[in-house]
This record gives sequence, structure tokens and C-alpha cells, in this order.
Amino acid sequence: MPSMLTSTYGLDMVPLEQDSESGYASGSSSDSSLPDLYFTKSHLTFLNRQLQNLEPQEILRWCITSLPSLYQTTAFGPSGLATLDMLSKLKIPRPQTVDLIFLDTLHHFKETLDLVDRVREKYPLVNVHVYKPDRIENAKEFARVHGESLWETNDQLYDWVAKVEPAQRAYKDLRVHAVLTGRRRSQGGKRGDLDVIEVDEAGLIKVNPLANWSFQQVQEYVKSNDVPYNDLLERGYKSIGDWHSTQPIKEGDDERAGRWKGQQKTECGIHNPRSKFAQFLKAQELKKQEEALQESIRSESEITT
Repeated sequence: MPSMLTSTYGLDMVPLEQDSESGYASGSSSDSSLPDLYFTKSHLTFLNRQLQNLEPQEILRWCITSLPSLYQTTAFGPSGLATLDMLSKLKIPRPQTVDLIFLDTLHHFKETLDLVDRVREKYPLVNVHVYKPDRIENAKEFARVHGESLWETNDQLYDWVAKVEPAQRAYKDLRVHAVLTGRRRSQGGKRGDLDVIEVDEAGLIKVNPLANWSFQQVQEYVKSNDVPYNDLLERGYKSIGDWHSTQPIKEGDDERAGRWKGQQKTECGIHNPRSKFAQFLKAQELKKQEEALQESIRSESEITT
């Protein structure tokens, strides 16, 4: 996935196809003459240091003018909706619509799905790309294929099937190079030391424009700008995911305390390293092969006896 940019000064370089007048390669040059886009470690550190002190709108302006194939991934939480509203109000010379990617796990609250319709009505110029588990359309089909309550019997497989695989399919189908997320440091857990810009193992650039904001700041923005929000926020919920793994929280609890309550888990999978799921899938395949072998041995034994 092209998402990297490096300097070749001081290195042996292969000559690029150059403009006959300027001597430089440009956006009109052939693809083969231009390097892929990626960030060196020092460049990434520099950008995070610079963007750290900017307001979310300024970070979004930088994203619009600097990152090609930019999308926003969202479950329509308040941070994502604040980002969407900010984008709709940016004043830039060449406006660019940032499409949304929504992972419909088939287990969202009804209130979340109702909110999607209200968002489409409020922001009609924004496309919402909906991705579901592969070749499954509803919760009944999901249970038939994967069994009842997969999130209880094998939560890693559930994360892969319902979230990670659909996300990777979306990135491939839409040729995504960079995504905006609604993650913030104040959400705690692994997000406590979040950078504004990250790059995952596959080279996908992730930008967290509201990284510095608190839940209160997001809430104030949403209310003062008449941004649609999930009705569940009025009933004690703060972080909202699937109905089976989300609960309302008490006053003073961490913002994401209602997610996966009682489990040693703070992320749903799409923000975990991809290698983790590659290892998990390999283990799953080996387990299947072992089970098939044992079944074959049992069958052979029954025939001989």
C-alpha cells in the first residue's frame, strides 16, 4: 500500500524520469519514476511534534492538503461525529470530501443504526461505505455460520470476522492510504500515549485529530454545533460498540469502562497490530488441521475394529 515518503539524499539513487525543463520528477511523471509515499521515523517524529500543538481543525486542514486517498473510519461515536462536522466546515481552496467507512458488525445497537440515517441526512455530500462480515447480511446468518455468541466462545475470531477482515477489505477495495480515527488520549488504556499520526505495519497512515481533547470538549463541540449523536449517550453510555460488549458506566468511571467489562481487553481489533491477527489465524488453521487429523484417526480406528 503506497503510504511512505523517504529522502534519498546521500544514497545511491536510481535516476528518475525527469521533466525536460526542470530536471525534477513531478505529479505528471509516470508512476515508475516516483517513489511510494511513506514517513521516515525522523519525519514522523517531526510531524507529531508540530501537529501536537494544533487544534483539530488545523490538523484536519493539514490532512486534506497533504494525504491522498484519505478516509474516515467511524462507528459514529461523538469524536468521529465532531471530526465529520469539522471537515464539513473547513474553508480550503480546493474542498475535498472525506468519505466514511463504517464497519457494520451486524451487532450494533438500534440507536447506532438510526444515527447513521440521521448523519446521512445532515451531511448529504458525504459518502458512507458500509462493510459487513464477508458474505453475511444479518445477525441470524452470522449465528448460523459462526455459531451463537462467537464473541464469548472465541472473541479473537469474532474481532477478525466482524471488524478486522471487513476493515482490511475496505482499505483494499477503496485503495485507502490514510484514515482519520476518533481515538483520544483521555480514553485511557493503550490510547493514553497516542500520537497524532501513526503508521501501521502495512503502511496505512492513521491520524487522530482529536488526540488531545477530553470527552467534555468533544461533548461541548457536539452540542454547540448541533451535531447528531447517539441517543445512548443520554442513558449513561460514553463509548459505544456492539450491544453485547457495551454497558453504561457510573459517574467517575473511565470513559471506556463500559466496553468488555470484566475482560482484559481495551481494543476491538482494528487498532491492534495486524501481525497479531496473522499469528492468530495461523494458530486457528493449525488447530483445524489437528482436529481433522484426530477425526480421521478415530474413523480409521472404528473401521478396523
